[in-house]
Amino acid sequence: MPGYLTTHVLDTARGRPAEGMDIVLFRLNGDQRTELARMRTNSDGRTDKQILPEAAFDTGTYELEFHAGAWMDATGVEAESPRFLDVIPIRFGMSQQDHYHVPLLISPFGFSTYRGS
Repeated sequence: MPGYLTTHVLDTARGRPAEGMDIVLFRLNGDQRTELARMRTNSDGRTDKQILPEAAFDTGTYELEFHAGAWMDATGVEAESPRFLDVIPIRFGMSQQDHYHVPLLISPFGFSTYRGS
């Protein structure tokens, strides 16, 4: 199976998908960080296409940046200054040709992630 990467963002405070959150994917190589993709979540909290499609997939270390603070500002979540959560980086490795799914569950004061399917 060829490898690829997807995500899904759920707003656990409101019990619905996190529509309109910006996500940036970076490939890491030592101290070098290269931007590979920039997307926004749709009404289902997913991106409209794979973040890293089969044609561009390679094993290695990656980082997803979830721009949660700007998303909370845009959706009217009451803000303290500064916000407890702003940009959430999730660094992970992909070691084989497979489907990697990295979801984010978020509220204004916490988040969690896991390797999904």
